[in-house]
Parts: sequence; structure tokens; C-alpha cells
Amino acid sequence: MTTSAAAPFTGRGRRGGERPPDRYADLFAAYRAELDHVRLAEHSRRAYASRVAGFLRWLDTDGAAADPTGADPLSDAHARDFAVRDYRAHLLAVAKRRPATVNAHLTALDHFFTWRHLGRAVVDRADLPEQAPRALSDDEARRVLRAAERLPSLRDRTIIELLYNTGVRCAELVALDVDDAPVTARTGAVHVRAGKGRDGGKPRTIPANPRGRRALSDWKPARATWPNADNDPALFLNRYGRRLSTRTVDQVVADLGRSVGIDDLSPHVLRHTFATAMLRRGAGLVLVAELLGHARTDTTRVYTKPTEADRVRAVELLPGDS
Repeated sequence: MTTSAAAPFTGRGRRGGERPPDRYADLFAAYRAELDHVRLAEHSRRAYASRVAGFLRWLDTDGAAADPTGADPLSDAHARDFAVRDYRAHLLAVAKRRPATVNAHLTALDHFFTWRHLGRAVVDRADLPEQAPRALSDDEARRVLRAAERLPSLRDRTIIELLYNTGVRCAELVALDVDDAPVTARTGAVHVRAGKGRDGGKPRTIPANPRGRRALSDWKPARATWPNADNDPALFLNRYGRRLSTRTVDQVVADLGRSVGIDDLSPHVLRHTFATAMLRRGAGLVLVAELLGHARTDTTRVYTKPTEADRVRAVELLPGDS
């Protein structure tokens, strides 16, 4: 187990962020320092830290009596299992988290307890519904794109267009350099140098469609007027002339969604929309998997499953007396 004497991490994100109870501050600081050396994308490290901090906050209050023997769940394997099972139930029944979100929390706790030399908790994953991930309907997509065209920030407009028209992940978008998105009037591409996974995923190239090319063609000259544009290669800069963060992209997308009445809009919903739209319009599974950067087509196949809207349309086909 790491004994690094890192300073306590006090950053805060959504839903409380990475702030554990005081009595677990040193333990959490050591874990956070360990995460800095793990081969994960930065947004994944932040997510792990935030989820572990959430577990520690719950343990400090509701989970204090998780094990009837009174053993410490942070040092005893049996007590660990009791605590994580109760926390899973808490996330589902009290916090009303979706099964996929609950499983993401359990994955973070697997990593945390492995670091504690206790190994993974013996806890079943939450059952996932057999349906496709949330994607925009055609009407929602039109509303989002029309709203994006009215955004005063050309940078933000280009972000929305690239997320929607290339299906790149948020972390991949902010990692792009100017040279990774060459564009002319007739051709264009987005070169993803490192994707998702322990080894950075496979590099891939996504052709830019006309909307994507137009957005890039408009943004690149405008980018040249931003602070530090000549010195930082990042395609998207913040107001201080540094590479844009995934958190800012999340906020840009969420704000746009709320402006058109779509409260759950996120970069990942735009990625899901890209994949779903292509598959439903006849693109092959292998091709879509390649464009998304999926190592296995089974991962892509989830987009062929029925959505909630599909289920609604199906039951509305039943004959009635009206």
C-alpha cells in the first residue's frame, strides 16, 4: 500500500467532488497520490477519486454500522463486503443512481480496495437494462444543432459540432492539437492519437463530414486570435491560452442542452447519438466500431438494442377503440 505523504486533495466537483471526511483525509490523500501514477486518463482518475470519496463520506455516516461484528471495512475483507453491499443498495434505492452508474462506483471501489491489499469486494454488479444508451431523437438533435449555430462563442459551436459529427470522447476532443484536424474545402479529418484503455487505445482517423469541415474551417482562423495560440498546440484553448479541460466541455454541452430543454445532454450522449444514427442508417457494425475506437464489436453492438423511445412506439402500435 502506498505511504506517499501527499497533501490532502481538496478539489470539488459535481455532487461534492473529491472531499472525504476529515478522519479519512490522510488515507484519501495517499490514494489520490497513487492515482496520479496509474495508467488512466485524467478524467478517469478524477472519477475514481470522486467515487471513493463518496463511499468514504457514506461510510462515515450511514455505513458506520455496515458490519454487525463492528470490524473495520477498510482493513477487514468480510467487513468490506458488508459495507460495499450496503453502499450498492444505498446508491440504487436511496440515491436513485442508474445501474450503470452504480457499477462504475463499484469499479472504483475495486481499485481502491485492491490498493488497500484487500482485493475486490464480493458484490454482484447491478443488472443493466437491455436497451441502447441514451441518444438524441432526430427532433432533439435538430434542436441542439440549431442552438449550437446561435452560440456566441465560435469555439463552443465547434466543440458541439465535432462531438456530434465525429463521435469522439470528451477526453479525446480536448487532447486534439491543431495538426490533428486538417481541413480543406473538400476534405478533412480528425486524427485521434490516443483513445481509451490502459495502452491509450488505438489511434484512429475519423473523416470530417461537411458540417465538421465547416466548423473547423471557421474555428481555426478565429483560434489564432486567442491568448497563447502561437505557443500552445491545443486545438481548443481556454481564456488563459491553455488547453481546454474536459470539465469545461461538459459544462458547455450541459448549458446548451438546458437551453433547449434537454437536461441530460452530455458529450457522451452526443457520442451515443453519432453511433446510433450511423447504425440505424445502414453503416456496418465493424465500421462504426472502428470510428468509435472500440476494440471489440460487442461494445458497439449495444447501440443496436432498443431504446426507451422504441419501446414506447411499440406499445402504441396496439389497436384500440379510438
